Amino acid sequence: MDMITDFVSTLNGIVWGPPMLFLLAVTGAFLMAGLLAMPLRKVFYAFKLLFTPPRAGEGDISPFKALMTALSATVGTGNIAGVATAIFLGGPGALFYMWVIALVGMATKYAEAVCAVQFREVDENGNHVGGPMYYLKKGVGDKFPLAGAILAPLFAVFAAIAGFGIGNGVQANSVAAAMKSTFDIDPLISGLVMMVVVGVVLIGGIKRIGDVAGALVPVMIVLYVGSAFTILVINASEIPAAFHLIFHHAFNPTAAAGGFAGATVAAAIRFGVARGVFSNEAGMGSAAIAHAAAKTDDPVRQGHIAMLGTFIDTIIVCTMTGLVIITSGLWTSGETGAALTSAGFAATLTGGAEIVSLAIMVFAFTTILGWSYYGERAIQYLFGVKAIWPYRIVWVIAIPVGATLDLGFVWLLADTLNAMMALPNLIGLIILGPMVFRITKEYWDKKTDDGKKSVE
Repeated sequence: MDMITDFVSTLNGIVWGPPMLFLLAVTGAFLMAGLLAMPLRKVFYAFKLLFTPPRAGEGDISPFKALMTALSATVGTGNIAGVATAIFLGGPGALFYMWVIALVGMATKYAEAVCAVQFREVDENGNHVGGPMYYLKKGVGDKFPLAGAILAPLFAVFAAIAGFGIGNGVQANSVAAAMKSTFDIDPLISGLVMMVVVGVVLIGGIKRIGDVAGALVPVMIVLYVGSAFTILVINASEIPAAFHLIFHHAFNPTAAAGGFAGATVAAAIRFGVARGVFSNEAGMGSAAIAHAAAKTDDPVRQGHIAMLGTFIDTIIVCTMTGLVIITSGLWTSGETGAALTSAGFAATLTGGAEIVSLAIMVFAFTTILGWSYYGERAIQYLFGVKAIWPYRIVWVIAIPVGATLDLGFVWLLADTLNAMMALPNLIGLIILGPMVFRITKEYWDKKTDDGKKSVE
């Protein structure tokens, strides 16, 4: 086992090394440039679309529920434990690089959703299915048949396996740990309860997942961000100093202090980008699977809604977490992960630790639901609809296992497979980028023409 762990650890260092971080950043920058910074210019328009009643179109769930399903899989331990880990390892400057990768990641997430809707299919059960495996097969495959034939199944294999790590075991373990520390509930009990509840939801497929995500995710985000905002109002005098630390240490090393070991600028970049991608999953292609099920008659409309996932996840939720940690002064305490975030909330707000525990439990639970759908679609792509129910059964059985085991190796394996998912997806987005630019331009040209006609 030690040999396997060492091999995966070495592989992790390679796939999450400078080349991967560079590829993520360059792909996002390429798409942002090709879109003429549209994702940044049209954020308010995207929010308007999100709350506009959907137009007639094919699909299984509303555009809003598609976004909530995608957010259910991304807003989770990465926003709570991941931000704290990035600051612990990279210093306050890591938060700056989380913002950078999130802003270019908005273009990446936009392109993923556009491609997902553009190349989606209807399966034999009448469900709309799509995502990287489909746009790699059909979009990339039309241009480069061999590349499409190789990249599509590779992505599906990595996604189906990675889901058991990032989307199942790690999340179940986080819920069980929070329940144990907060309410002294045995991890096995927590795991069994989650198994039953998740099983009941999965019976209803994407429509029930969308219903549950649409109900839980917005409420929990508002509660978590609202609590963080309250803390920042109380600590308002510390906010200017916090931003100074973030921007200063984005370009200057952070000296050791207290329990903080110090960090170079390279560490700030590495951990800021890596934890940012882990949090919002821009470039991994996972969210595109949810957006492919949206009821829409235009891939560009869904792309605008999809890019809000990265904005909400990182620019809003992760920023609030980071600012709470830094303004509390506890980022040099030596704590890391969820314990550091919990300490930051508890230092100012009565019941802050309990709010963080509740957030971890709800976010992790919804992540299990979201990733179950991703893995299910990946396995369906590989083996057909007959494989869906066996996959669901294995998925729910894995929950109590993950809740009760030491998941150090699972974290490592999941992190490695996430990067391996990103590779074929990023290659596909670069190839399909010109198509995304073209139909986006056509969409906005038409809106401009329609606007002129209405004035005339």
